[in-house]
Amino acid sequence: MKLKSIIVEDEETSRKILRNYLNKYCPDVDILGEAANVEEALILIRNTELDLVFLDVEMPYGNAFDLLDKVGDINFETVFVTAYNHYAIDALNAHASYYLMKPISIDELIKAVDYVTEIRAKEDALQDQVLVPKMNTVHGKITIPQQNGFEVLQTSDIMYCKADDNYTEIYLNTNKKKLVSKTLKYFEDALSKSGFARVHKSYLVNVNEVTKYIKGKGGSVVLSNGKEIIVSASKKSDLLSYFK
Repeated sequence: MKLKSIIVEDEETSRKILRNYLNKYCPDVDILGEAANVEEALILIRNTELDLVFLDVEMPYGNAFDLLDKVGDINFETVFVTAYNHYAIDALNAHASYYLMKPISIDELIKAVDYVTEIRAKEDALQDQVLVPKMNTVHGKITIPQQNGFEVLQTSDIMYCKADDNYTEIYLNTNKKKLVSKTLKYFEDALSKSGFARVHKSYLVNVNEVTKYIKGKGGSVVLSNGKEIIVSASKKSDLLSYFK
């Protein structure tokens, strides 16, 4: 499989060395672009579908961790490339796939690419197991508090729930929205046995309303009303378990 990749490195010579090594020793890496700083990298990442980012730690006007914070939900693997080994723990905390020291060892570079290839292959295999949704009819009800009492909702009428600090926005299949003074965790617990999956820190979706899954490190789901919702990488396995 081809890995769609970019190189983020402020030193032109280092970019050239890495590019040449990849072209010569890692033919399955397709380099789609290069960036010399955080802002250039951010533009590339937001406008390119990527499998892998080779990322230098120290750059002008910010470092690799600043970049990852700005990206938010990360749908690609990261290989850190640096001359400093004291960033290793931070790289692990940032879920780096591999950590390469400069000067780059060709053997280690090949290992890094092979490791990422294996990760992506396993993700593709997991996604390929998805056949058709379990279209179980849900007849349950849930109550939501109101100032003068409570309202009863059919759980099957709920498309998705969205976190809003200590409140939750409930979106119904009637195109109506309810704002409830309960956290999303409350509804996750209340609806866990009713066909709802937490796909993101901010979203809980009715699995029976999912009409499409779009591949990625986490990917995204499209609901029957056309709403597309990002899936966090850590939540993907739980979501896909509904469709096996």
